[in-house]
Amino acid sequence: MRISAIVLAVTAAAFVSLPAEAQNVRGQDPSSVARALAATSRVAKPGTDGVGDPMITGALNGTSYQIFFYNCTAHKECATVQFHSGYHLDKPVSLETINEWNRSQRFGRAYLDKENDPVLEMDVDLDDGGVVPLLFIDNVEFWESVLPRFEQKIGYRK
Repeated sequence: MRISAIVLAVTAAAFVSLPAEAQNVRGQDPSSVARALAATSRVAKPGTDGVGDPMITGALNGTSYQIFFYNCTAHKECATVQFHSGYHLDKPVSLETINEWNRSQRFGRAYLDKENDPVLEMDVDLDDGGVVPLLFIDNVEFWESVLPRFEQKIGYRK
C-alpha cells in the first residue's frame, strides 16, 4: 500500500514543526495518534474507554471503530494500541466463518464475543519511542483494507 504524494506531504507538514522526540506516533502520547489520523483527513475523536484509558473513535465508509490503548500506567503512558470493530448482526456468523477468516488473513484477527457477535481487531506496537507517522498510517491503511473485507465475509450490510 502506497501513500499518495499529497498525503505524504500533508502528514510530513503536520509533524515538521514538532520537536524530534514528539514527531513519532507513540502510545504514551494519544494526541500523536489523533494528529496522525487528522493529518491524513481521517476521523479521530479522542475519548476514554470504560476503564479510563485513552481511546480514539475513527470511521471508515460508515463503519465506526475504536483505537484502544493498552499497557497503560495510571491511564497514560501506554505502549500499544488496538484497532477494534464489533458488529451486531441479525443473522449469526458461524465459528467456521470466523476460523476461515483467521486462517486466510494475515492482518486483523476475528472472534465471536460473549453474545456471539463478530469482532475484528488489529494490534499495533507503539512502545519504545513509537513509530514515524508514515509507518503508523501504513498500519492504518492495512486496517482500512481489512475492515471492508471482513464485513463482506460476515455479511454485514450498512
